[in-house]
Amino acid sequence: MSDHAPHPASIAVPAARLQAYVAEIFAAAGCEAEEAARIGRYLVSANLAGHDSHGVIRVPRYVAWLKEGAVRAGQRLTIVQETPSHAVVDGNCGFGQTVGPLAVDLGIVKAKTTGLAAIALRRAGHLGRIGDWGERAAEAGLLSLHFVNVAGGELTAPFGGVSRRFATNPICITVPRAGGVPLVLDFATSRVAEGKVLVASQGGKKVPDDSLIGPDGTISGDPRLLYGEIEGTHLRDATKGKGALRTFGEHKGSGLAFMCELLAGCLTGGATSGPMPEGPRRITNGMLSLYIDPGHFAGAGFARAVEDYAAYVKAAQPASPDGEVLLPGEPEIRTREARLAAGIPLSGETWAAIGATAAELRVPPPSL
Repeated sequence: MSDHAPHPASIAVPAARLQAYVAEIFAAAGCEAEEAARIGRYLVSANLAGHDSHGVIRVPRYVAWLKEGAVRAGQRLTIVQETPSHAVVDGNCGFGQTVGPLAVDLGIVKAKTTGLAAIALRRAGHLGRIGDWGERAAEAGLLSLHFVNVAGGELTAPFGGVSRRFATNPICITVPRAGGVPLVLDFATSRVAEGKVLVASQGGKKVPDDSLIGPDGTISGDPRLLYGEIEGTHLRDATKGKGALRTFGEHKGSGLAFMCELLAGCLTGGATSGPMPEGPRRITNGMLSLYIDPGHFAGAGFARAVEDYAAYVKAAQPASPDGEVLLPGEPEIRTREARLAAGIPLSGETWAAIGATAAELRVPPPSL
């Protein structure tokens, strides 16, 4: 498929077909079938939740990283240090969709025994939507907190500056609910995730006009500040842009992004977003995760207390007559239901980029 081939303005793809298509692509790229299916599952899961920035738009980039050796197929965790209540683990530059759940499951086992566990994961491939890992812990009945950084992934300027110093550094807090879906707070510390700029650059939803900053301090929503010229291309390279993302909440987001570097970069023994050591350039995630078993703390009353307070917040008077107070995770629940019914919407450029990658691997597109 040519970069200049015509393509539809948008397309809706059934989730199951899209997941199978992505799995075929990664199997053709060299992943074992189980890993390829897992990558497809989690990328589509992000789209279903409405986080298109962490969904299948990542396919061309992931495949390029695999070809370059920046991410490795078939990896497992290496235990660097371990006690009953904590572990430091190395992801060996494996796909985040493989080493991420392994790290979560280790935390679950430890927290079920000790009540509180910490897992420091370093050198993981892109971990995708962090809410997936919080939801995995919640399914086991655990609260979890996750702090993430990107080694070598400078994209975001600190408050008061224009030079890139941070990545988008997400934070996620997830709380289980009795008999229901968990409460999930999952956000980047930049005003928008880099993937949202990627979506905008490929004809998707535009980012707000105050999302980026140029080297002269100009505030903008133009994706070219991050990627440079993008006309006629499918792959985006953030090293070609002269601008930076901005943090949310001015100094507050900047402070949180800084602390993510210390917790997920320095404390895990991985690396920060700053200057990389000599050798092959790899962009990897670090993640410090805390897992808490509420049974060791508030006991049986925890679930009822959560429901009572959630109902109290939901009952707040809306700011507008047709408005509604939403709890963390509710927008994702509704988006998932809608997209399972109607298909996952993708811009024509995103679909073409995935198709171009598939064609290079001789994977035919699904019939829709």
